[in-house]
Order: sequence, then structure tokens, then C-alpha cells
Amino acid sequence: MDLFDFIPFRSEFEKAYHGLTSNATHTSEKPVFSELKVRRFDLPASELAKFVVDKVERWVGWTLKGEKTAVGGMTSVRAQVSSFALLGMVVDVTFGLFEEIDRDGRPVTTVNAKAVTQIDSKGDLGESRRVIRMILSAMDHEYRSKRINEEDYLHRVLNTRDTGVAFQEIFDSAKIQNEKKPVGSAKSKPIEFKKKPAQTIQLKPAAKKESAPEPVPMPEKAETSLPAAEPAANGASEIKPIKPKITIITPKKTI
Repeated sequence: MDLFDFIPFRSEFEKAYHGLTSNATHTSEKPVFSELKVRRFDLPASELAKFVVDKVERWVGWTLKGEKTAVGGMTSVRAQVSSFALLGMVVDVTFGLFEEIDRDGRPVTTVNAKAVTQIDSKGDLGESRRVIRMILSAMDHEYRSKRINEEDYLHRVLNTRDTGVAFQEIFDSAKIQNEKKPVGSAKSKPIEFKKKPAQTIQLKPAAKKESAPEPVPMPEKAETSLPAAEPAANGASEIKPIKPKITIITPKKTI
């Protein structure tokens, strides 16, 4: 016996500690809390999976995300729960059901569960544990006469150690704890497709050849002079109309 067993309210202190330091919970063979112990029933996995799906679809705040049979014959049921205690935070919960055949040919189903709260802090106040407990408690009440204890399971199943370890490895293959990337870790770079620059073709207009103007013949000794504009008295130049001055030259002949 451990000396810590004499501490009053030890279980309550352990629940408070785990609620403040962890945001993920899962079932196991030897859990810290008795409600998180692995369940085994004298029923096929299909009936237990139908029971879980029915509860998820009926309960308020629960949303069914999927049901499938994974590698190894394990049936998994995924759901999301909106927590009222955490002001609407979402809890992702997964139930795994693995069916075996005992030495008498009867089905034995092992039920595992894990839950993780989508919260940035380290603890979720035990909300992930309560989500698992709701389904497992309802299952215990509904099939209380079909539940198999550990001694009966070891007696009925031929190779309990190998099958239990294999099932636990399959179920625990997915991470249940929110892990943040270490500081300084390289970020993934997006793939960029480089495009070739568009080629532009410049169209230059053809140069027009202008013909030189022909010179205009001027009459002999004809002079035209234009008087320059006289500046105004005020200093500002005024434009005055220009009168052409024409000089007429006549030939001198003697009569």
C-alpha cells in the first residue's frame, strides 16, 4: 500500500491536476481514473457501433463526423462535441471497436476511446474525460449484463496478449495531444510555378517619304520688304497690320 493512499481527497486532487495540465484523454488497461478503463462486451462490434452512432445523433451538441472500418478490422466512430463548460470549445472524440472470436465461437468486442479539446491552453478542466465517460457510462447501463470482466476475457480469448497489443497500436497510431511546432523549425514553402514573361511585339509605323516642295520662281528685281513692328510707347509690343510695299521697275528706252 502506498502512503499517498491515506491522503484525503486524493482522487479529486488527481482529477484537478490532470484537468489543468492536459487537454487530451484516452482509455487504457490501467488508467488513472476508473471511468477510463477499456470496456469489453459479449456483443458484436456492429451492434455497439450502432449504439454509439444513435447516441451521438440524439444528444444535443454532438455531431457525427464519420464511421468506417479501419485496417485490421477495427470500427471507428468519430464525433465532435461543443462544450458548454468551455464556452463552445470543440472536443474531438473517437471510439474504436475491435471484435474477436473466443474459443466457443462467440464475438467479444473491445471498446477504446480517445478525446482531445481544441484549445490553446494546456488543460481543458477535464472536459475531454467527461465526453468519453458519457458514452461509456451509457454503454455500461444499456449492456450491463453483457459486460465482460478481465478474468473472463483472459479465459475466453486464446491469444489475448497479442490481440490486445495489436489493437492498442492501431488505435493509438493517431496523435491525441495538440503538439506545437518547436520555435525555429523550418516552415514548408509553397510550390511556385514560374511563368515566362509574355513577349510583346512592337509595331512601328512605316516612315512616309515626303516629296520636297518645288521652288517658286520669283520675278526679276522684285523685292518685297515687310516693315518691322514698332514698339509701343508703354514698352509692350503691339501688332500692327502690315502693308506690303511694292516697287515697280520700268525699262528705260529712248524714243
